Amino acid sequence: MSLGLPEKITALLFDLDGVLTSTAVLHRQAWRQTFEAMGQSFSEQDYLAYVDGKPRYDGVRSFLTSRGLTPSEDEIRRIGDQKNDLVNAIIDEQGITPYPASVNYLKAARETGLPIGVVTSSANAMRVLRSGNLLDYVDALVDGNVITASNLRGKPAPDSFVEGARRLKTTPENAAVFEDALAGVQAGHDGGFGFVVGVDRGHQRDALKSHGADVVVDELDELLS
Repeated sequence: MSLGLPEKITALLFDLDGVLTSTAVLHRQAWRQTFEAMGQSFSEQDYLAYVDGKPRYDGVRSFLTSRGLTPSEDEIRRIGDQKNDLVNAIIDEQGITPYPASVNYLKAARETGLPIGVVTSSANAMRVLRSGNLLDYVDALVDGNVITASNLRGKPAPDSFVEGARRLKTTPENAAVFEDALAGVQAGHDGGFGFVVGVDRGHQRDALKSHGADVVVDELDELLS
């Protein structure tokens, strides 16, 4: 089965929240509750522009800076940790649902024998993968914990995807990146990855293309043939 990728692609790197699972919705809910408790309105556009795809503390800093605020690093960490506690509570309450089309694509990818990595800024990735019954598809994981421990720059820097490729024993030019966040698509493009797939979950098809996506789909299994 064709995966809809160039022949040179020998490894696949997937973002998690919003690409494989619907947890992006839960993260957006937690961010909104966290910022609104501070008296700041927080829209879907704010999520896409300032938070989506970025490490947690970078998201806090980016959003508050957009409001003309300059919080201390301690305050940034407090707000970020509060959001993390909240999203964990929401996950426990609502559970994890993988996108069926994404699972179909993972199954097809597994049948081809190509190695699969998950690259995410979330520190809760293992919990989400386990809850969504996706661990069997994952050969390598670069999450928020790895990013922090390895002192990697978060998306839109390409560092985490480069580390994912390294763990799959390939090079960026031979790896495909699958992302729904503008920061993640830019990371794939700027890192010189062989193919960047944008997944349009936020009505931002043109923006995904302008940030470097080679192709934009609504669901991953549109690539199958």
